[in-house]
Amino acid sequence: MKARVHVMLKNGVLDPQGEAVRHALGAMGFDQVEGVRQGKVIDLELAEGATKADVTEMCEKLLANTVIERFEIELL
Repeated sequence: MKARVHVMLKNGVLDPQGEAVRHALGAMGFDQVEGVRQGKVIDLELAEGATKADVTEMCEKLLANTVIERFEIELL
């Protein structure tokens, strides 16, 4: 089984990398971009028998900083 985890900063948490990307796009002439939030995608190759609950535990313990980040799990 495969799982894809999307990790993003929670709303209200400053995103300096996203702001840097927004600024760079503006400097390149893409003035229509008003905001950017940057995150990460983690693809997991899981052994047979792994569950979504297992992936949730992985996220809570290592893959996401749950104080400032939220995550979504997609089973593929």
